[in-house]
Amino acid sequence: MAAGRSGRRGTHAGRRGLSAQGIMSAGTPADPEAIALFLDMMRAERGAAQNTVSAYARDLKQASAALSGSLAGADAATLETLPLVWADAAPATLARKLSAVRRFFKFLQGDGHRADNPADDLPSPAPRRSLPKILSRAEIEALFHVAEARGATGKSAGLRDQALLELLYGSGLRATELVSLPRAAIREGQPFAVLRGKGGKERMVPIGARAADAARAWAATLPKGGVYLFPSRKGHLTRVRLFQIVRACAAEAGIPPERVSPHVLRHAFATHLLEGGADLRALQTMLGHADIATTQIYTHVQSDTLVALVNAKHPLADGTDRR
Repeated sequence: MAAGRSGRRGTHAGRRGLSAQGIMSAGTPADPEAIALFLDMMRAERGAAQNTVSAYARDLKQASAALSGSLAGADAATLETLPLVWADAAPATLARKLSAVRRFFKFLQGDGHRADNPADDLPSPAPRRSLPKILSRAEIEALFHVAEARGATGKSAGLRDQALLELLYGSGLRATELVSLPRAAIREGQPFAVLRGKGGKERMVPIGARAADAARAWAATLPKGGVYLFPSRKGHLTRVRLFQIVRACAAEAGIPPERVSPHVLRHAFATHLLEGGADLRALQTMLGHADIATTQIYTHVQSDTLVALVNAKHPLADGTDRR
């Protein structure tokens, strides 16, 4: 084992009063300590975001509970019961949970906590990727009619709401990226913003003229010296509050609020750009997708729409949706 790897393991273990040798001398590793070491590694060596670490912690603790606290010491036959325990989970959820278990055991073996990796043969069910929810162009127009009307009042809350919606749909930002957007990210004469997105990765996002104008109008109402473009008393606007604002605007526009969320506007941004002829690789960069397969889901949305159109409008079609 490389000295650097061994040294990092000692550092992690030392923080918790636990060494790899101590785990092995006790026989089966204790789940809480083993999971804590794994999460430490994800933070320190992989630079995982807190949301990612929390997801791993949740999945591994559930696996541990399913195996009565004996996850870290489980053999291959025992691990094979996990897909049965989680049989009612959605395919994507099951795939994520089993992926967490496989990564956990790879860590245990790599750091010397186990001599084997019983998760090697754990199945990898292919998650069914559901098509993203989208809004029609008419619905987008209705939503932005509301946003513009709110901004036209000149009131601070109205200008904020308009800026939020313009940036969601105009730049394809994630909810977390938007609420934590630094005030300095949008500058006069600069048609893009550099932000830190999912996984701590930096990327450039386009800032259209409409979104930039709305953001500047809102920023002009803020006191000088603040850090965030959308501040609150405790830091920045919360994701929960953003959801509430978006859905209130949807209801005012006559759109069922349950159909609209910040992520739905991000989907609309991507779908409508593709419909307008945007390059898939460029869209991948703008959305901050690590894998282009994630971006390709929007091509399926286009295909789905085209099939529905043929089934409904083709002269030889009987109007039946055969998708």
